[in-house]
Amino acid sequence: MIDNRSPLTVKIMTANPHAYEALVVAGGTPPLARELLKNVEPGQLLTAPAPSSIATGALLAGLWLWHDGLEECHSFVQNLPHATGSFWHAIMHRREGDFSNSKYWYARAGNHPALAIIAAQAGPIMNEMPADRRLLRIVSRGFDPNALVDLVEEVHHSSGDPRHAVAVRLQQLEWRILFDLSE
Repeated sequence: MIDNRSPLTVKIMTANPHAYEALVVAGGTPPLARELLKNVEPGQLLTAPAPSSIATGALLAGLWLWHDGLEECHSFVQNLPHATGSFWHAIMHRREGDFSNSKYWYARAGNHPALAIIAAQAGPIMNEMPADRRLLRIVSRGFDPNALVDLVEEVHHSSGDPRHAVAVRLQQLEWRILFDLSE
């Protein structure tokens, strides 16, 4: 995969070293997110022509999501009529704590190509933990996003639970892979 990210995209992605660490986001869009993204147009995100305006819309939605701008992310994803838009939509609802709606949108994403890639790369994250059926369910037959939703629902209030850190790392992996595939 060729990295076509513009310098602006890289700047946005690296502006906050603690971005995307919350499993469930409370409150409105952080000021830094508004500052970074308020005037960004989808066409500014790549150095090469985008395959479609849908792809760049998905990238911009992902960047809002990276910086906890759930409302802005939602405004993009609700208009993306394909599996990648549904996948972003599912993540956005999971991060707002609307777990059943997240599962609905994951179902709409179908057998998205990101699922196999996440499953292939999740092993090192999962292997750091002792065997736990609730965790193994996430990757035992490929990546099961509904099992991740269940884990997030269970641990998002318990930052001291070791599974919380696993959920954060899995969510970051999921974001990175979906973002890469949206380019």
